[in-house]
Amino acid sequence: MSSDRVDYIAPWWTYWLHNFPHINLRFQPIDKTFQPEDENYQQSLIFLGCVAAAGLGLNLLCLAIYLSCLCCCRKEEEEESKKPNSCCVTWSAVAAGLITCVAVGVGFYGNSETNDGVYQMTYSLYNANHTLGGVDSLVSGTMSNMRSGLHQHLARLDEIFATRGDYVQTLQFMQQMADNVIKQLLGLSDWEKAKVDLASIADQSATIEYYRWLTYLLLLILDLIICLLACLGLAKQSRWLLTTMMVFGVLTLVLSWTSLGADLATAVGTSDFCISPDKYIMSKTKDVISADIVHYYLYWNQTLSNPFQQPLAIFQRSLTTMQIQSQGLLQFAVPLFPTAERDLLGIQHLLNSSEASLHQLTALLDCRGLNKDYLDAMVGVCYDGVEGVLYLCLFSILAACAFTVMLCAIPRAWRQIACREQDYDDMDEEDPFNPRARRLGSQNPDHTNMHSFCSYSSSMGSQTSLHPPAPAVSNAPMSEYMNHTALFGGNPRYKNVPLIGRGSPPPSYSPTMRATYLSMTEEQRRHFGNDFQA
Repeated sequence: MSSDRVDYIAPWWTYWLHNFPHINLRFQPIDKTFQPEDENYQQSLIFLGCVAAAGLGLNLLCLAIYLSCLCCCRKEEEEESKKPNSCCVTWSAVAAGLITCVAVGVGFYGNSETNDGVYQMTYSLYNANHTLGGVDSLVSGTMSNMRSGLHQHLARLDEIFATRGDYVQTLQFMQQMADNVIKQLLGLSDWEKAKVDLASIADQSATIEYYRWLTYLLLLILDLIICLLACLGLAKQSRWLLTTMMVFGVLTLVLSWTSLGADLATAVGTSDFCISPDKYIMSKTKDVISADIVHYYLYWNQTLSNPFQQPLAIFQRSLTTMQIQSQGLLQFAVPLFPTAERDLLGIQHLLNSSEASLHQLTALLDCRGLNKDYLDAMVGVCYDGVEGVLYLCLFSILAACAFTVMLCAIPRAWRQIACREQDYDDMDEEDPFNPRARRLGSQNPDHTNMHSFCSYSSSMGSQTSLHPPAPAVSNAPMSEYMNHTALFGGNPRYKNVPLIGRGSPPPSYSPTMRATYLSMTEEQRRHFGNDFQA
């Protein structure tokens, strides 16, 4: 690892957010230092949420004024003015859809970045908590061995070596060394308290982040669904769907401004912490750990002295002295007192395990591990976390703009749909070019046949004055027509049969219509012959 210290440098956006005005609810400027327990500081964050609430009120007021003007200034539009208004609604819907898609994309990215930052912070906190827990376990285990195990062995050896004063003095010296080790271990900080605090912070942060991530995910999906359904309502010209989407659009607009206020307050508060996190940490741990230890882990450097160096060195010397004394007793006392061998070997094993714990404790108390966890946590919160929250703020702004445009376009579309239906109501139902008449005609076949018959009768140049007669069928002779059709195979449905005379109807008409028409033609011929004879 490089000897140069890796410094924590706050990103530029934290300075930008830190410079936001901090004003309490009494409109008084306050100190920008991160103080979450201070009431005035809490009010300054609430004030940012109130600013977002004021923006929501202004947005709803503008929408209300627009809708009021749309209703009050209503006037009849001519055919030339309908097309530009329709284009305006179409482009408004397209703009709202595009902005919503961009907002949802930005929101997904910001939500993921925030989640990654918080996850990195909680992971670092768990690592630091594991390190502190390991230190506490090693310290408590070594102290227990020195107090109970070593004391029991020394007490039995004292009874065995009762007749040898020099051996008894050696045992007393070893007891003094063990007490010295316990004293040095007690001089270390109370890691158990710091361990509980870190674990609690990590658990609370993970729980809050899970619900925050899930809430934003549902909000993003809701925005996308509402936008798609609104576009579907405009395409299908469904009035009830547009009305429903307008209600949900207002609800989503409120949620967008609410999320903007929460994100803005969170971003500013976190940036205040990221500007000088070391000061806040030192103020929170001053009653738990000494300031020089916290400074050693926050500002690691090769030039800084290890505050645990002296206790660990005394610990090492005491263990080495006891090992030398126990080795001498094994060499000189066991031949004279064979029953002492078991306790002396037990002391040797205990001292060896204590030395192994000492090496592990030295590695865990080194500042590089905890300093790396501290830097990783700060990078996760102040870089990825705050950056993700800023993207979520941008998402809220874009979503508010998109749904504002959508709420302005839906009433005009609803009005155009109503005017179009009114125009259909004013059209003549007998007009064959009326869409409603065509729909009714498809449902009423008799009505369709009557229109076809009238259309045929009115298309004859010499028979414009004739009206369709009663449905009575005449039995006039059709020998001429049938004889001609017989020439073409006797198929009366043959389309290419040339017309016979001027009074012969086309073969494509029904037999009833041909019989009726031929009877009418025969009567006209007789009437014309009588007039000619007269």
